[in-house]
Amino acid sequence: MYNNKKIVVVLPAYNAAKTLPQTYHEIPFEFVDEVVLVDDASKDNTVEVAKELGIKHIIRHDTNKGYGGNQKSCYKKALELNADIVIMLHPDYQYTPKLLVAMISIIGNGVYPVVLGSRILGNGALKGGMPLYKYIFNRMLTFTQNILVNQKLSEYHTGYRAFSKEVIQSINLAANSDDFVFDNQMLSQVIYKGFEIGEVTCPTKYFKEASSINFSRSLKYGFGCLSVSLTHRLCKMGLAKSELYK
Repeated sequence: MYNNKKIVVVLPAYNAAKTLPQTYHEIPFEFVDEVVLVDDASKDNTVEVAKELGIKHIIRHDTNKGYGGNQKSCYKKALELNADIVIMLHPDYQYTPKLLVAMISIIGNGVYPVVLGSRILGNGALKGGMPLYKYIFNRMLTFTQNILVNQKLSEYHTGYRAFSKEVIQSINLAANSDDFVFDNQMLSQVIYKGFEIGEVTCPTKYFKEASSINFSRSLKYGFGCLSVSLTHRLCKMGLAKSELYK
């Protein structure tokens, strides 16, 4: 608990058996009440490792539902557990669990209802091994999106995110994609609803076991993000309607 708020960490997992233990053991359980792991039909023994670690809330998809589909299960379960603050942490150890306390305290003290762990603030991304083309792609895409949705975020593409219960309950997650663009749609919905977003500097690690999408998937994701931001802008102007913002 933090300020009498229940804290739930959700782990969207896919083939995370090798990195899950290190991620799990760094979670600050003096603040975190529950951990939810959703396994998206992994081909390794992620579920067995999760059980050995003592994770109580494990959901296994019989078929792969995609990154977005995984998150839908994560947030649904977190709300069923009466979470007040929900933090998505990738179990591939790309993001450090040591930032959880900072992110929890920002929401728990009512500073911001949403907090992102930004790889771009500071020099964490390149220092941690982010490929140069991805860094440039990230910066160009973020610049364009900030203009379209009238924001000043350092990046839209981090997978380290914390939300108050009220934020998750107020947006239409079911309308979002089951693919990687889910993250961008969710942020767009948050901004559209008028919730303020805080960011903390987050170091990151790129290594063999850390999940990452290839160049062709990155291009597809990039065009998807631009489409989301353009739709956001048109809906704000009253020139279009979308299920995302209902």
